[in-house]
Amino acid sequence: MGRGVKLVESIARDPGARPFDMATRYPTVHEAIAAADRILPGRVAPPGEEDPRWQAMIAVGHFVEIEPEAVWSFARRWGTSPDDDLRMAVATLLLEHLLEYHFDAFITRVEASALSNGLFADTVCSCWKMGQAEEPSRAARFDRLIASIRGLAQ
Repeated sequence: MGRGVKLVESIARDPGARPFDMATRYPTVHEAIAAADRILPGRVAPPGEEDPRWQAMIAVGHFVEIEPEAVWSFARRWGTSPDDDLRMAVATLLLEHLLEYHFDAFITRVEASALSNGLFADTVCSCWKMGQAEEPSRAARFDRLIASIRGLAQ
């Protein structure tokens, strides 16, 4: 068991533990995901304190470029959480970076998931366009998705 997993487990047991080390890189995406799953869904940290859930998302996010399928599976699962704050973490730390680096590989899945699940749609609407998602034809496709989601909500 890696140092990161032990740290996450200690944080889960000790709410007073300092969670900033959770953003330390794990050796594998599977270890980062396992560590995150141990503390999720969790609760929002009190004002002024670091949120271990966000730190866990950062740790998983380190693998966006090299392990996008595993990150997508994790983001898809937690992007449907009823917790607004957790969905915002998925949007800003995982999903928008998947689209930044792997737009063509994931946009069809993002569209299907967003159009079939309102909570995931809300997650997608919190993403900003970066990297590949900023390229004109891709940006137009993403904008159409957001417009479609917002049209469904009305």
